[in-house]
Amino acid sequence: MKKQASDMSRRQLLKALAIGSAAGAVATVSGQAMAAAPQATNEPKPQDGYRETEHVRSYYDTLRNK
Repeated sequence: MKKQASDMSRRQLLKALAIGSAAGAVATVSGQAMAAAPQATNEPKPQDGYRETEHVRSYYDTLRNK
């Protein structure tokens, strides 16, 4: 039996096309995901934690006077 060289190259071509199209699809999807990702900003976020207000300062003053 004689092997045909054209069959082997055809198989390699089909494999390359399948892998290339899959890689292109992955690149497209990841590019869209990167575009949809929210961008980081340098704006300070409002803090909902501890705030030293006037009534808190007056309470601290009563503790210091004792």
